[in-house]
Amino acid sequence: MKKIRNPKEAKRSRRQARIRSKVSGTDERPRLSVFKSNKYISAQIINDLTGATLVSGSTLKVTGKQTELEKAKALGLELAKNAIANKITKVVFDRGGYIYTGKVQALAEGAREGGLSF
Repeated sequence: MKKIRNPKEAKRSRRQARIRSKVSGTDERPRLSVFKSNKYISAQIINDLTGATLVSGSTLKVTGKQTELEKAKALGLELAKNAIANKITKVVFDRGGYIYTGKVQALAEGAREGGLSF
């Protein structure tokens, strides 16, 4: 693990490492990974056995005047639609060390509404 000076980043990095030690994507159940920046949220569905990204999306691409939560939910719906088009219905959710509230929760709910199960 790399050395991080910011204590907030260090805590998140430890949480992320703890989660990733238990969560892994396979052919049957790839991993839905979430990343949040200060401005945007992005997610991708990854097969960890091959190291390939199968589906990806970001709120950068979501257009229209919406709140951040609505954008995250729209991203989840779009991600689910693209995943189902690629014949992916079951995934493992990796929140990336972020707490499961707000945008992360909205993205997960949108993905579930779109047809993904986790």
